[in-house]
Amino acid sequence: MADNYHTRLDAAGIRPSVQRVAVYSYLCEHPVHPTVETVYAALSPDYPTLSKTTIYNTLKLFEEKKLVQTIKIEDDKLRYDADTSQHLHFKCERCGRVFDIFDDRNLPAYTEKCRLLAPAGFEVTKIQTNLWGICADCAAADKTADSTTSERKG
Repeated sequence: MADNYHTRLDAAGIRPSVQRVAVYSYLCEHPVHPTVETVYAALSPDYPTLSKTTIYNTLKLFEEKKLVQTIKIEDDKLRYDADTSQHLHFKCERCGRVFDIFDDRNLPAYTEKCRLLAPAGFEVTKIQTNLWGICADCAAADKTADSTTSERKG
């Protein structure tokens, strides 16, 4: 599989160093929308010379070459997604996980409507939509907790 990542980096015009391949493979194999800190924590045990600065610079290069997209779903940090296809993101306010939302039926129409919102003469180059709420797992846990509390009262 590392050969595949090596090839993708090379095709994007990026010299596929060991560290770059490691960062890219982590993003592709762990679609958790990690931060620089998350990538560093995951890779530094196996790559002791890897620094947060290297990861940041690598991710910036990947974004410039369209291999990843940045997600600004929190005020204080960027997250990274190796899936550059058109999709939305949902952040659970309870557990903090970020989920991809794909909707091939409605997303193209939504994107076109967003483009039409731009004033005349403006060119839209990127549309990013984020949703926030409670994920299904956390909502189910809430319902379980509520029913347990109700049973104790009854």
